[in-house]
Amino acid sequence: MPEPTVDGASLVEVIAAPLNPVDISIASGKFYAGSPPTPYVAGGEGIGRLRQGGEARGRVYFRAAMPNGAMAELAVVSRSETVPLPDTVPDAVAAALGTPGIAAYLGLTRRAEMKPGETVLVLGASGVLGSIAVQVARLLGAGRVIAAARNEQGLARAKELGADATVDLKQTEGLTDRIKEATEGQLNIVIDPIWGASAVAAMDAMSLYGRFIQLGQSASPDATLTSRTVRGRYLSVLGYGSFFVPWEDQAVAYRRLVDYAASGKLKVQTEVLPLEAAPQAWKQQASSPHRKLVLSPQAGR
Repeated sequence: MPEPTVDGASLVEVIAAPLNPVDISIASGKFYAGSPPTPYVAGGEGIGRLRQGGEARGRVYFRAAMPNGAMAELAVVSRSETVPLPDTVPDAVAAALGTPGIAAYLGLTRRAEMKPGETVLVLGASGVLGSIAVQVARLLGAGRVIAAARNEQGLARAKELGADATVDLKQTEGLTDRIKEATEGQLNIVIDPIWGASAVAAMDAMSLYGRFIQLGQSASPDATLTSRTVRGRYLSVLGYGSFFVPWEDQAVAYRRLVDYAASGKLKVQTEVLPLEAAPQAWKQQASSPHRKLVLSPQAGR
């Protein structure tokens, strides 16, 4: 692609561009909000330095304006949507805190309206979003945090990051009972980026007035619920999508996550790959790598 022309927007020299499941969904034409016309450069967010007067200054987290996405040497900032970054947070970590971090944080605060002392179950806890949700729930004062996933190493890491108990989702038999045992009979909030049968089992384990926050469909796009499951517990099933949240609110959430990371309270596993490795990274992301893949134009040079 040619160098983007800036017309009333900001040009940014990209340092790090995270690869998110939504990027694959958009590129494959499966995203609910639609896809941009082709050709376009993928990548809705990144870390970079704003160009001012021909010089690159000020490291920032930015949202990219399509068709000039972040998976390139140069990108265009969308509507001045940037957040300045402290030097204490590495590029890859700052990149990883964007899409999954904001969803995890606002899912717990804006949608679930989590109160201190409540019990939170995180499905897909071995993924980046789930891993962040486990830590944020603890930081926000959850009384008990349960991590559920299929990956054993991911579950072990979730315990290290603050989960009180774990549930193996590979074992489908008796899943609802095992969730009830792990939650000790109280389950107020479920953070769900996976959907499918595990989501149904989690709903069946929820307490009265529980809030189920739906964030994604990495396990399945479908789930079969009974009316009794929802009505019998007076459940709230709440969808979350950052596209419907004002940028100002997302920026506040991102700053809070960066503060957590800068103080060592929030950790994210990352892998930095050269920009030229985008095709390989794309394939890795499709198979759930359990870490944030980040493309960097400077890596390997």
